[in-house]
Amino acid sequence: MEISIKESTIVRPAEEHTPKGSIWNSNLDIPLSGYHVYTVYFYEPNGCSDFFDTGRVKEGLSKVLVPFYPIAGRLGYDENGRLKIICKDEGVLFVEAETSSVLEDLIGNGDFTHNSHLVPKVDYSGGISSYPLLVVQQVTKFKCGGVCLGVGFQHALGDGTLAIHFINSWVDTARGVSPAIAPFIDRTLLRARVPPTPKFHHLEYEPSPPLKAAESDLKPSTVSTFKLTVDQLNALKAKAAANSSGTKYSSYNILAAHI
Repeated sequence: MEISIKESTIVRPAEEHTPKGSIWNSNLDIPLSGYHVYTVYFYEPNGCSDFFDTGRVKEGLSKVLVPFYPIAGRLGYDENGRLKIICKDEGVLFVEAETSSVLEDLIGNGDFTHNSHLVPKVDYSGGISSYPLLVVQQVTKFKCGGVCLGVGFQHALGDGTLAIHFINSWVDTARGVSPAIAPFIDRTLLRARVPPTPKFHHLEYEPSPPLKAAESDLKPSTVSTFKLTVDQLNALKAKAAANSSGTKYSSYNILAAHI
């Protein structure tokens, strides 16, 4: 499938006075922060002349970046080398493309191997602060009139729940509706307290109980040796077989039961 890139633009928040500075990342945000997570959405044409109007989509993206301002930021490190999100309205990449293929070529036969062509590539070689974006958007228009929206969400921004929240809020904004739920930006609620102040007992951190080896705790024991011949063992097996319903017992089972 051949895709022709028509235009690439940087979309910034619609308002200049979004909060600046940096956002602290919790231990839940850092481990999987080295890549983008991609999702691809397909839309069949609905017959309307303004179906998936690119200008409206870009305008909605610019507006929704105001409450979701960290998405327009970049990654960086603080003085301790900890990953953070730097908020300075650098914007996100919006790519417009088209293809001579039709949607049926992709979704009709269940072959999604071409999905990688429907999202922009991110160059990670220049370090985390060189990414042209934290969220990647690509709108590909098909010959049949259908549209594909490819989204790359930098994992340091959040998990799949946040990604869907952002997409839904973007859709609402493009339709002229206020997002139903505002994003919660402050991640310091997940910060460990210094010093630690546990509120309940943690059994998993308790030391293992010592083995009770004191002589006063030991009960008197007797050592005995049992000597059985092969004939005696066979006799025990025969007796057990006669009283069972076909169950076979090992020599160990027979001796343990006898003792």
